[in-house]
Amino acid sequence: MVVFDMAGTTLNEDNVVYKTLQKAIVHKGYPVSLDQVLTDGAGKEKSEAIRTILKTHAHTEDPQLNREIYKDFILLLEKAYETLDVAPMPNAEKLFEILKHRNIRIVLNTGYDANTANALIKKLGWISGVQFDGLITASDVTRNRPDPEMIDLAMYRFGVTDSRDVIKVGDSIIDIEEGQNAGCRLSIGITSGAHTYLQLQSANPDYIISDLTELVSILDSLK
Repeated sequence: MVVFDMAGTTLNEDNVVYKTLQKAIVHKGYPVSLDQVLTDGAGKEKSEAIRTILKTHAHTEDPQLNREIYKDFILLLEKAYETLDVAPMPNAEKLFEILKHRNIRIVLNTGYDANTANALIKKLGWISGVQFDGLITASDVTRNRPDPEMIDLAMYRFGVTDSRDVIKVGDSIIDIEEGQNAGCRLSIGITSGAHTYLQLQSANPDYIISDLTELVSILDSLK
Protein backbone atom coordinates (compact mmCIF):
# COMPACT_ATOMS: atom_id res chain seq x y z
CA MET A 1 0.00 0.00 0.00
CA VAL A 2 1.17 3.52 -0.78
CA VAL A 3 -0.24 6.39 1.27
CA PHE A 4 -0.06 9.72 -0.55
CA ASP A 5 -0.57 13.18 0.82
CA MET A 6 -3.01 15.26 -1.23
CA ALA A 7 -2.23 18.96 -1.85
CA GLY A 8 1.26 19.48 -3.17
CA THR A 9 1.79 15.75 -3.68
CA THR A 10 -1.00 14.29 -5.80
CA LEU A 11 -3.10 17.36 -6.56
CA ASN A 12 -2.36 20.99 -7.32
CA GLU A 13 -4.74 23.57 -5.88
CA ASP A 14 -2.23 26.46 -6.14
CA ASN A 15 -1.81 26.52 -2.36
CA VAL A 16 -5.31 27.99 -2.03
CA VAL A 17 -5.81 26.41 1.38
CA TYR A 18 -2.61 27.87 2.81
CA LYS A 19 -3.17 31.21 1.08
CA THR A 20 -6.62 31.30 2.65
CA LEU A 21 -5.21 30.30 6.03
CA GLN A 22 -2.70 33.15 5.75
CA LYS A 23 -5.50 35.55 4.84
CA ALA A 24 -7.57 34.54 7.87
CA ILE A 25 -4.61 35.02 10.24
CA VAL A 26 -3.61 38.37 8.72
CA HIS A 27 -7.22 39.54 8.95
CA LYS A 28 -6.97 39.15 12.73
CA GLY A 29 -3.93 41.44 12.81
CA TYR A 30 -1.06 38.95 12.64
CA PRO A 31 1.01 39.67 9.48
CA VAL A 32 2.44 36.24 8.70
CA SER A 33 3.83 35.45 5.25
CA LEU A 34 2.81 32.55 3.03
CA ASP A 35 6.29 31.07 3.45
CA GLN A 36 5.82 31.10 7.22
CA VAL A 37 2.42 29.46 6.90
CA LEU A 38 3.85 26.75 4.63
CA THR A 39 6.93 26.18 6.79
CA ASP A 40 5.04 25.78 10.05
CA GLY A 41 1.58 24.68 8.94
CA ALA A 42 2.07 22.38 5.95
CA GLY A 43 0.54 18.95 6.39
CA LYS A 44 -1.03 19.70 9.76
CA GLU A 45 -4.69 19.64 10.67
CA LYS A 46 -5.65 23.23 10.06
CA SER A 47 -6.68 24.29 13.57
CA GLU A 48 -3.39 22.83 14.79
CA ALA A 49 -1.59 24.71 11.99
CA ILE A 50 -3.13 27.97 13.19
CA ARG A 51 -2.06 27.26 16.76
CA THR A 52 1.52 26.51 15.69
CA ILE A 53 1.81 29.54 13.40
CA LEU A 54 0.51 31.95 16.05
CA LYS A 55 2.73 30.48 18.74
CA THR A 56 5.82 30.60 16.51
CA HIS A 57 5.39 33.95 14.80
CA ALA A 58 3.03 35.96 17.01
CA HIS A 59 4.12 34.45 20.35
CA THR A 60 0.53 34.04 21.40
CA GLU A 61 -1.53 31.07 22.56
CA ASP A 62 -5.21 31.92 22.68
CA PRO A 63 -7.69 29.07 22.09
CA GLN A 64 -10.56 31.49 21.46
CA LEU A 65 -8.51 33.39 18.86
CA ASN A 66 -7.60 30.08 17.21
CA ARG A 67 -11.26 29.11 16.97
CA GLU A 68 -12.20 32.49 15.48
CA ILE A 69 -9.46 32.28 12.86
CA TYR A 70 -10.44 28.73 11.98
CA LYS A 71 -14.09 29.74 11.56
CA ASP A 72 -13.06 32.63 9.29
CA PHE A 73 -10.76 30.30 7.37
CA ILE A 74 -13.55 27.82 6.61
CA LEU A 75 -15.87 30.59 5.37
CA LEU A 76 -13.15 32.14 3.20
CA LEU A 77 -12.23 28.72 1.82
CA GLU A 78 -15.82 27.97 0.81
CA LYS A 79 -15.86 31.21 -1.17
CA ALA A 80 -12.46 30.48 -2.75
CA TYR A 81 -13.68 27.07 -3.91
CA GLU A 82 -16.38 28.65 -6.03
CA THR A 83 -13.82 29.64 -8.70
CA LEU A 84 -10.93 27.35 -7.80
CA ASP A 85 -9.20 25.31 -10.49
CA VAL A 86 -7.76 22.02 -9.24
CA ALA A 87 -5.54 19.73 -11.29
CA PRO A 88 -3.71 16.46 -10.68
CA MET A 89 -0.01 16.84 -10.00
CA PRO A 90 2.12 15.90 -13.04
CA ASN A 91 2.04 12.13 -13.61
CA ALA A 92 -0.19 11.45 -10.60
CA GLU A 93 -2.85 9.64 -12.61
CA LYS A 94 -0.18 7.82 -14.65
CA LEU A 95 1.40 6.55 -11.42
CA PHE A 96 -1.98 5.52 -10.03
CA GLU A 97 -2.58 3.40 -13.13
CA ILE A 98 0.82 1.73 -12.75
CA LEU A 99 0.20 0.97 -9.08
CA LYS A 100 -3.26 -0.43 -9.78
CA HIS A 101 -1.80 -2.67 -12.48
CA ARG A 102 0.59 -4.00 -9.82
CA ASN A 103 -2.27 -4.50 -7.33
CA ILE A 104 -0.84 -1.91 -4.94
CA ARG A 105 -3.42 -0.08 -2.86
CA ILE A 106 -3.56 3.72 -3.22
CA VAL A 107 -4.68 5.69 -0.19
CA LEU A 108 -4.88 9.48 0.04
CA ASN A 109 -4.46 11.12 3.44
CA THR A 110 -4.54 14.74 4.45
CA GLY A 111 -4.52 17.27 7.24
CA TYR A 112 -7.68 18.75 5.67
CA ASP A 113 -11.08 17.99 7.15
CA ALA A 114 -13.38 15.64 5.23
CA ASN A 115 -15.44 18.42 3.61
CA THR A 116 -12.36 20.19 2.25
CA ALA A 117 -10.72 16.99 1.02
CA ASN A 118 -13.86 15.71 -0.69
CA ALA A 119 -14.48 19.09 -2.33
CA LEU A 120 -10.99 18.98 -3.86
CA ILE A 121 -11.41 15.39 -5.04
CA LYS A 122 -14.80 16.21 -6.57
CA LYS A 123 -13.25 19.04 -8.58
CA LEU A 124 -10.71 16.57 -9.96
CA GLY A 125 -13.41 14.10 -10.91
CA TRP A 126 -11.63 11.38 -8.95
CA ILE A 127 -13.73 8.57 -7.49
CA SER A 128 -12.84 6.29 -4.62
CA GLY A 129 -12.41 2.79 -6.03
CA VAL A 130 -11.45 4.12 -9.46
CA GLN A 131 -8.46 6.46 -9.38
CA PHE A 132 -7.65 5.65 -5.74
CA ASP A 133 -8.77 3.14 -3.14
CA GLY A 134 -9.40 5.18 -0.02
CA LEU A 135 -9.25 8.55 1.72
CA ILE A 136 -8.30 9.30 5.32
CA THR A 137 -8.76 12.86 6.55
CA ALA A 138 -8.19 14.77 9.78
CA SER A 139 -11.90 14.28 10.47
CA ASP A 140 -11.39 10.53 10.74
CA VAL A 141 -8.88 10.56 13.59
CA THR A 142 -8.39 12.06 17.04
CA ARG A 143 -4.60 12.43 16.80
CA ASN A 144 -3.16 14.45 13.94
CA ARG A 145 0.07 14.13 12.00
CA PRO A 146 2.85 13.39 12.72
CA ASP A 147 1.00 10.85 14.85
CA PRO A 148 0.57 7.72 12.71
CA GLU A 149 -3.16 7.28 13.41
CA MET A 150 -4.23 8.07 9.82
CA ILE A 151 -1.84 5.47 8.42
CA ASP A 152 -2.88 2.99 11.10
CA LEU A 153 -6.51 3.54 10.10
CA ALA A 154 -5.70 3.06 6.41
CA MET A 155 -3.97 -0.22 7.24
CA TYR A 156 -6.96 -1.37 9.27
CA ARG A 157 -9.43 -0.53 6.51
CA PHE A 158 -7.51 -2.47 3.90
CA GLY A 159 -6.35 -5.37 6.03
CA VAL A 160 -2.65 -4.49 5.99
CA THR A 161 -1.15 -5.94 9.15
CA ASP A 162 2.53 -5.05 8.68
CA SER A 163 3.58 -1.40 8.38
CA ARG A 164 6.63 -2.59 6.42
CA ASP A 165 4.18 -3.18 3.58
CA VAL A 166 3.38 0.55 3.50
CA ILE A 167 5.13 3.46 1.81
CA LYS A 168 4.33 7.09 2.64
CA VAL A 169 4.84 9.91 0.12
CA GLY A 170 4.35 13.58 0.92
CA ASP A 171 5.61 17.11 0.30
CA SER A 172 6.15 18.21 3.90
CA ILE A 173 8.34 17.34 6.86
CA ILE A 174 5.29 16.24 8.82
CA ASP A 175 4.42 13.72 6.08
CA ILE A 176 7.85 12.15 6.40
CA GLU A 177 7.61 12.08 10.20
CA GLU A 178 4.16 10.50 9.98
CA GLY A 179 5.50 7.67 7.84
CA GLN A 180 8.46 7.16 10.16
CA ASN A 181 6.23 7.11 13.24
CA ALA A 182 3.99 4.53 11.57
CA GLY A 183 6.98 2.29 10.89
CA CYS A 184 6.48 2.44 7.13
CA ARG A 185 9.04 0.64 5.00
CA LEU A 186 9.82 3.92 3.26
CA SER A 187 9.02 7.56 4.01
CA ILE A 188 9.52 9.59 0.85
CA GLY A 189 9.54 13.35 0.39
CA ILE A 190 8.60 15.07 -2.86
CA THR A 191 9.67 18.60 -3.82
CA SER A 192 6.48 19.50 -5.70
CA GLY A 193 4.74 21.19 -2.78
CA ALA A 194 5.16 22.94 0.55
CA HIS A 195 8.76 22.22 1.54
CA THR A 196 12.06 22.53 -0.26
CA TYR A 197 14.62 19.78 -0.77
CA LEU A 198 16.67 21.03 2.19
CA GLN A 199 13.61 21.25 4.43
CA LEU A 200 12.57 17.72 3.51
CA GLN A 201 16.12 16.49 3.97
CA SER A 202 16.06 17.72 7.58
CA ALA A 203 13.51 15.00 8.38
CA ASN A 204 15.83 12.22 7.10
CA PRO A 205 13.50 10.63 4.55
CA ASP A 206 14.49 7.44 2.78
CA TYR A 207 14.24 9.22 -0.59
CA ILE A 208 13.47 12.67 -1.93
CA ILE A 209 11.91 12.73 -5.39
CA SER A 210 10.87 15.53 -7.73
CA ASP A 211 8.34 13.59 -9.83
CA LEU A 212 5.85 10.95 -8.76
CA THR A 213 6.94 8.48 -11.43
CA GLU A 214 10.31 8.18 -9.67
CA LEU A 215 8.43 5.98 -7.23
CA VAL A 216 8.28 3.21 -9.85
CA SER A 217 12.05 2.66 -9.90
CA ILE A 218 12.10 2.79 -6.10
CA LEU A 219 9.45 0.05 -5.98
CA ASP A 220 11.43 -1.99 -8.51
CA SER A 221 14.52 -1.75 -6.30
CA LEU A 222 12.61 -3.37 -3.43
CA LYS A 223 12.01 -6.61 -5.30
